[in-house]
Amino acid sequence: MKLVTYNIQYGIGLDERYDVGRIADAVRGADVIALQEVTRNNPRNGGRDMVAEIGEALPDYFAVYGSNFEANMGSRIENGRAITATFQLGNMVLSKTPIHLSRNLLLPRSRSFEAMNFQRGALEALIETPLGFIRFYSIHLDHRSPVERASQIRFLRRRLLNYALEGGALSGVAEIGLPELPHPEAFVAMGDFNMLAGSAEYVEFAGLPDHESGMPLTADLAVDAAMRLGATGDDLVSWVDPKDPSNTGRHKRIDYVFTGASLAGSLKRLWVDRQAVGSDHLPVWVELG
Repeated sequence: MKLVTYNIQYGIGLDERYDVGRIADAVRGADVIALQEVTRNNPRNGGRDMVAEIGEALPDYFAVYGSNFEANMGSRIENGRAITATFQLGNMVLSKTPIHLSRNLLLPRSRSFEAMNFQRGALEALIETPLGFIRFYSIHLDHRSPVERASQIRFLRRRLLNYALEGGALSGVAEIGLPELPHPEAFVAMGDFNMLAGSAEYVEFAGLPDHESGMPLTADLAVDAAMRLGATGDDLVSWVDPKDPSNTGRHKRIDYVFTGASLAGSLKRLWVDRQAVGSDHLPVWVELG
């Protein structure tokens, strides 16, 4: 089973062109796809409906979209009818098999005065896979503040670990004659975390290696797939400076795939698609088996 996460930056590539086709080509073939910075009516890409365009480009995938906010962008009355037009930004999950249940988790945030801050989210999707039911999350954390990221990580970690207690998006459906969906321990959390490995917020989520025992594998911590598989160095870079793509000193690893401890033994391979140019980020792939 192959998974991929890709922050698609509104569809704008390193050449400053909008092209959903090359984004679709970069993720096609994955069993589960997590996308971030998917927009509707965004002035930065000419107001395209990316949800509809991605659906058209990948017609054999089931999909859910979670918009983290809606801002008025010219809603109006035409011929006596109210036309709602809003700028939306959020995450998508696409799957080769049906998505049984989803919800959009809105992450903690604080009011900003000097740099734009907007509502972030983690889109959750419950999918049946060859490895059983797994919860997949497409995540986009704050880019300005490690303090805010740490707050978002703590919130997210509680949702990931307490899923069985909280019941996810829907529970008790026997009341309306439907079968209860499973509440699996297994999860994959992937996306643009905007953090560096080893940072305080990273340690809050995935822990810190012991000087003798290495990285602990425990039920209360997420597993960094790259670290588990021994992947290191420049091969993990996932963000390219669009203002100076040749300046490798500015390139960073800020996109991750994490799993729950129960899936750590299923991790087979992780790689970054260094040929993709459809965004300032690069797709990060993982194979489970």
